[in-house]
Amino acid sequence: MSRNYKLNNHKAAYFVSFVVVEWLDVFTRNEYKNFLIESLQYCQREKGMEIYAWCIMTNHVHLIFRSTKDQKPELLLGDFKRFTSKAIVRAIQENPKESRKEFLIEQFLKAGKKSSNVKKYQFWRHDNKPIELWSNKVIFQKINYIHNNPVKEGYVFRAEDYIYSSAVDYSGEKGLIDDIVVIRKL
Repeated sequence: MSRNYKLNNHKAAYFVSFVVVEWLDVFTRNEYKNFLIESLQYCQREKGMEIYAWCIMTNHVHLIFRSTKDQKPELLLGDFKRFTSKAIVRAIQENPKESRKEFLIEQFLKAGKKSSNVKKYQFWRHDNKPIELWSNKVIFQKINYIHNNPVKEGYVFRAEDYIYSSAVDYSGEKGLIDDIVVIRKL
């Protein structure tokens, strides 16, 4: 397990970012984003992942979460990343419409050869840089950062218009993932 997975307070909420190796734009196709959505939903139902905010960009994912069961948050993240990396690589390999298939698989293979703890393909970079959310100021700063990412990139004018994000939940409407814990300022 990577030393970057160490999360000291197992009851805390954390901000993490997952980046595709070489910052490759994999999540330009909705079917790959949908694997992430389904995996987050599974982690909520089966593994006790409490989600406060999330956003899927073309080459990275932002997430604020907390582990509510006895599972350590770093193990929960590890499971999520292992499963999604295998599922997305397989989906790319099997997608007849994927014009970048050979290039992407070659990049994942090359990254895997550089890593001592990867058997074949490395999809996610190892550096999550988890940040424990220890104050309301830090929590709202990270939520705003996550939700404004698509606006900053020019995908939408308003954060709540980007469907692959929890910003819609924070606007009072229903997003793609159920049971998002919406935090309001008092």
